[in-house]
Amino acid sequence: MPEPYAIGIIGLGVMGQRMLDRLQGHPRFQPLYAWDPDPETRAAIRARHSHLHVPDEPERLLTQPGLRGVYIASPPQSHLGWAERAFALGLTVLCEKPLAVDAEAAARTLQVLRQGQHRAAVNFSLASSSGLAQLQSCFGAASRHPMGELQSVQLTLRFAEWPRPWQKNAGVWLSGRAEGGFSREVLSHFIFVLQRVLGAAEVVHSELLYPSDPAAAEIGLRARLFAAGVPIDIDAAVLGQESDVNEMRWRARGGEICLSDWFRRIRLRKDEDWRELSERDLRPDLAEADLLEHWGALLDGRSHALPGFAEALAVQQTIEALLQEGRRTAHGRAGAEVQE
Repeated sequence: MPEPYAIGIIGLGVMGQRMLDRLQGHPRFQPLYAWDPDPETRAAIRARHSHLHVPDEPERLLTQPGLRGVYIASPPQSHLGWAERAFALGLTVLCEKPLAVDAEAAARTLQVLRQGQHRAAVNFSLASSSGLAQLQSCFGAASRHPMGELQSVQLTLRFAEWPRPWQKNAGVWLSGRAEGGFSREVLSHFIFVLQRVLGAAEVVHSELLYPSDPAAAEIGLRARLFAAGVPIDIDAAVLGQESDVNEMRWRARGGEICLSDWFRRIRLRKDEDWRELSERDLRPDLAEADLLEHWGALLDGRSHALPGFAEALAVQQTIEALLQEGRRTAHGRAGAEVQE
């Protein structure tokens, strides 16, 4: 077994602390360094993880001897700056999504990445899911299309509140229009799946609903896109009284695939018969383990399933197009429906 990779974590909010806990005890990784701009958070992490070096200055994290890779879990506007500083030091980067909120700046960083032949990926949680593999086998470019020609895709997202309760301590940016919102944080995962299976998507129309606060993120989105000639309809909203829902339906001439609960539930229909995949088939625990296996492969320089910066930029370009296109409607209450 090779020596574990020394890893640093930038940003100790919800995602950074989850990753820290996940890396503990894994044979391929040794989380040794971490940093967060909040002094209280740094103090709390030092108390919980005595082996972890948590410097007061972020520059001291990146220059630690033996550091091989960094996980960037800071707010989105800082992602590119951290990535470029890590590249300059020869470090491998795993970055949280969204890659950026400025597509032009992300394109410049991508050029830096390519010129230096650096290793980098973005953490889209469905990249190693069995649901994505199922979609690729049925509708991907190399598929024999066992369900016939794909006719439509429909995505439904519902949130009881935004940010979600477990994100309350992630930072005020998450509820703001400049960096946050459910489109960048949640919808992007499904746009990634869509574009990995079908290729680039074009936004035909989007209609956004905002609360009365001019700085607040969207609370509703209805949109139509096309990818590979297939219409894709999105219906997403913060409704205030409904439990969180995510469902993606792929309808073909000879059947249908319905994926819900972050692809933990998959139902297949061929002709008129529905079949639900079992837990043994789905293995959601394996998908989480796979992230670390693919990250290890990235550090090794081997092939992996994680999306690179170019693929993540393509996702973000679609998301930002959805947030720019169409007619916007402002309402004072989160439960209002998007107007037709």
